[in-house]
Formats: sequence, C-alpha cells, structure tokens
Amino acid sequence: MHFNLFFPPFLGLKARVMNATGGQQLLMRDTFTTAVIKNLIVVLVWFLLSYINGSVVATFFRHQIFYEDPRYILFIHMVINDAVQLTVTIALFLVSYILYTISVGVCCFFIMVAVFTTRSTPVNLAGMAIERYIAICYPLRHAEICTVRRAYMLIAAIWFISVVPDITDLFVTLSTEPLSFFQTNVFCLRQNVFKDPVLLYKRQTFDGIYFSLVFLTLLCTYLRIVFAARALSTERTSAKRATNTILLHGVQLLMCMLSYVSPSVEG
Repeated sequence: MHFNLFFPPFLGLKARVMNATGGQQLLMRDTFTTAVIKNLIVVLVWFLLSYINGSVVATFFRHQIFYEDPRYILFIHMVINDAVQLTVTIALFLVSYILYTISVGVCCFFIMVAVFTTRSTPVNLAGMAIERYIAICYPLRHAEICTVRRAYMLIAAIWFISVVPDITDLFVTLSTEPLSFFQTNVFCLRQNVFKDPVLLYKRQTFDGIYFSLVFLTLLCTYLRIVFAARALSTERTSAKRATNTILLHGVQLLMCMLSYVSPSVEG
C-alpha cells in the first residue's frame, strides 16, 4: 500500500485536494461505515503480514546456519525492510483517518522512512540476484567472494544508494521553506511537504534510473545462469533453482514498480 494513495477520510463532505497539474479537484469523503471497513481490512492485513514476517525473522535468528549465510542475510534484510515499510505506510493510512492532519516535522519523518524502505527493496533484489549468479557461475569462488562481512557491506551500500537521492528533498525543503512551516499541520502526502516542482522531476528521473539498472541486473544474471546451466552437466538442479529464484525476483520487481509508477501515472 503506497502512501501517495491516501485520501481524506471524513464523512459525507467533499475534500478539496491539489491535482498533479496544480489545480484543485473535489473528492467525496468516505462515509463512517466505509471508513471503518477500510481501516479494519487494512489493520487485519497488517496483522497477518506482520505475523508472517515476524515468524520468518524469528526462524532466522533461532538457527545459526542462516545468519552465517550471505544469501539468507540479504533475504532477512529485505523481510525486515518490507515489514518496516508496511508498518509505516499503514500508520500513515490510519493517521489520515484518525487525525487527518499532523505536523510537517512528523510527516517528514514518516515519509522519509517510507521512501527509504520502498526504494531499497528493488536494490536488495538486485544484490540477491548477483549472489545467485556468483554461486552458479563461479561456484569455486563463491565462498571467497560472498562472505558475511561483504553481505553487511552490501546492505550498507543499499541503504546509502537508497537514502542519498531522497535526503536532498529534505535539504531543499529546509532551504526554501521557513522553520515555521515545519510546525504547521498538513495532510501527510509527499507533495504537501516536499512542494518544490523540481523535486518531482528529480524523483521521476531517479526512479527510472533505479529500475532500469535493477531490471538489467536481473535480466543479465538470469541469462548468464541459463547459459551456465546448459553448459554444465552436474549443477543443473542448482542452476534451475537459481533461475527460478531470479524469476521470482523479477515478479517482485514488477510489484515494486506499482508503487513507483503510480505518482507518474497520476501526474
């Protein structure tokens, strides 16, 4: 669930919001019954997914073999990252119904965390695909190249790559808006806090670059593993599993793209 899709919640009145071209449009607010049903469904889905994620994380930390394997370290990082992203966006959804507006400072924190965790998921998928590529195409060097230490270094790099482009939004806002702006209340949407038009084009550019690089990484690793599987007579089973894993990453990437392309489609 993406926080750009939240709509004003109050009963039976019309909500005036800014559209992508800078004009205004009217949206009907939810009735009380509709609001309760929506929030109940959202909370139930959050409980279900949090239970699944929590079970996976608990299993990971109960068995030493998992946190000594770079493959599973990257996997559990993605699980925790997605759990945080889910929790933050669900919190924003509930806040939009319960409080409607919150202070800009608090909204900035929620949005930045949601943006960082959303952007790091596809990059993490690329890292996992590269690990599988090394395991199949360079099996004798896999243990040397893919170490636990390098897995944590890769996670740090993933966060750096994910954080740096969007932290500039905060710096631009700090330089263009008075400090009193951060004490005002707004409906917590990204465009209500980071209002400079340049930031929208910058965000779309970075989204295109990120997804192009991740897509090319998944495509290249998949093709290399397929070719390696045809050339090898012994590791066909492992290669088949690796290709299936990367195909799954491709499906996950397509799902991630839904949250990235929605602002552009709305625009």
